[in-house]
Amino acid sequence: MDIKQDILESYNRIFPYIHKTPVITSKTIDKMAGAKLYFKCENFQKMGAFKMRGATNAILQLTPEQKQKGVVTHSSGNFAQALALAAKNLGVKAYIVMPSNAPEVKKSAVRGYGGEITECEPTLEARETTASKIQQEKGATFVHPFNDFNVILGNASAGKELLEKYTDLDLIIAPVGGGGLVSGTALSAIAFGNNCKVIGAEPFTVDDAYRSLESGKIEHNTTTDTIADGLKTSLGDITFNLINNHVEKIIRVSEEEIVSAMRLIWERMKIIVEPSSAVALAAVLNSKAEFVNKKVGVILSGGNVDLKKLPF
Repeated sequence: MDIKQDILESYNRIFPYIHKTPVITSKTIDKMAGAKLYFKCENFQKMGAFKMRGATNAILQLTPEQKQKGVVTHSSGNFAQALALAAKNLGVKAYIVMPSNAPEVKKSAVRGYGGEITECEPTLEARETTASKIQQEKGATFVHPFNDFNVILGNASAGKELLEKYTDLDLIIAPVGGGGLVSGTALSAIAFGNNCKVIGAEPFTVDDAYRSLESGKIEHNTTTDTIADGLKTSLGDITFNLINNHVEKIIRVSEEEIVSAMRLIWERMKIIVEPSSAVALAAVLNSKAEFVNKKVGVILSGGNVDLKKLPF
């Protein structure tokens, strides 16, 4: 398969429905990192996160018959919003399964985008069972939040935009939850980079991807105790395979480092990012030797923050 061609086709497909997000730099943060950082601001993407790219590409790949019957997913947050908005833009019905403990602000956003929410118990088993029931009843197509090649190709478009603007990046770093963003970024680095390597960043408390690379098989988290609520998910078989083959390494960071990096971005760059986004900068600052004197793309994955629950 031709990855470059696949990404270009996906990009041309989704371009009318997404924002081409800006890249921002900060001399202050460059000095702290000892590197030249280029922040790809997916916090400015439609619905506030990179997931809009993958969700839109997945729906656009459906047949007319599938579009008519709608799409279904399970998500506690950003992908729920992304699929609901992408479906609304394309005139497709979206059924969203959300755990009962999902933040009200996120449920309200999904409803605002026209998504039909079905609540379930906050376990993966309940989410999957409920989504499967809707699939059978409505004939809707299931779209996985990250373990779907069309979603990953859509996500890859963020890295494509970054590498077409800055062709000489040495590295790109992206946060890792289910792995849909870092996998897509790795594919973009292969297709559009000039010997550009990709590194993942992950909280210590949910370091399943780090452990998966160590053990050579998909590991799961026993806790979900992190402020980076978008990164609690374990990898899927597709994302694990792509990360295992194309991501250099994963750097882990503490909760304190995440909060500190998030605050730094808010204060110095004057932009709003969610904790999951700050994980990438936290990794650059905690492992400076890895990045020193290099040109580094940093993907800020999203900016959907509950302003009533700020960590600072």
